[in-house]
Amino acid sequence: MADKKIIAVVGATGTQGGGLCQAILADPSGGFAVRAITRDPNKDKAKALAAQGAEIVQANLDNIESLKKAFSGAYGVYGVTNFWEHFSAEKEKAQAKNIAEAAKAAGVKHVIWSTLEDTRKLMQPGDKRMPFLQEKYRVPHFDAKAEADAYFSGLPITYLVTSFYWDNLYLFKLAPTKGDDGVYSWTFPMGNAKLAGIAADDIGKVAYGIFKAGQQYIGKRVGITGENLTLSEISQKLSKGLGIGAVKYNAVEPDTYRGFGFQGADEMGNMFQVYRDFEKEVVEARSANVARQLNPQLQTFDQWLAKNKSRIPL
Repeated sequence: MADKKIIAVVGATGTQGGGLCQAILADPSGGFAVRAITRDPNKDKAKALAAQGAEIVQANLDNIESLKKAFSGAYGVYGVTNFWEHFSAEKEKAQAKNIAEAAKAAGVKHVIWSTLEDTRKLMQPGDKRMPFLQEKYRVPHFDAKAEADAYFSGLPITYLVTSFYWDNLYLFKLAPTKGDDGVYSWTFPMGNAKLAGIAADDIGKVAYGIFKAGQQYIGKRVGITGENLTLSEISQKLSKGLGIGAVKYNAVEPDTYRGFGFQGADEMGNMFQVYRDFEKEVVEARSANVARQLNPQLQTFDQWLAKNKSRIPL
């Protein structure tokens, strides 16, 4: 590892970080080595990474000193936070600040921060189409990441703007479910708008492409998508790819979705409403061509589904 540039990967046992670890490990002659940052080195995923040749380092996003040690001697840092673990925008911002300050202290040469847009900039403060959440956010997990961008100012930073993971179909149990009538259906407040989506492991592969490209992406904002599809189009692809007959898409109003009552329903209702009401802005901020330049193996939805259909609960 001494002759390779070390990439310290936050969330190495998670979705995005895991994808980056695999991309680096799959390219042993690429000149980079993985330092997998995890709270629990005894996790099965951490042990699997160690078996593949990754260096495993224990650190916690809530403990800046642990991050400083974890980043020491690294060439690059991949920073990502997981809102869905705690549902707190303020905690997400605090963790992002720790990543940024630890990266500055370690003197790393390239940081990629996985971020999203500030949805509040799409609406006037008095806009009543959706409620404010956690007092001051429209979509907390978007807006908090966008606010956190400022913490990385002054660093050799690339802002990576990601898209909706298709993997959420199994990670968040968002896949269609079978009704008593035997018909599969699912419900979203998306209307006929296109959803910018991507295979989660492709985010890691794009990040690896950015690290390999180096200087040309420092100071840049890179928005990526795999494919932009309506929920009706995704329904048809699921029907064919899973062999489950017609999948019915129920388009409901965001207020209805926010009222479903599961944890995060208001957050997700607002998110999908942003995707619907501001389809043009969201889609135009992300490019499949840029993603493919950085990751030539970029998957379409059909390719992702063929690879992951066994994970989708039916």
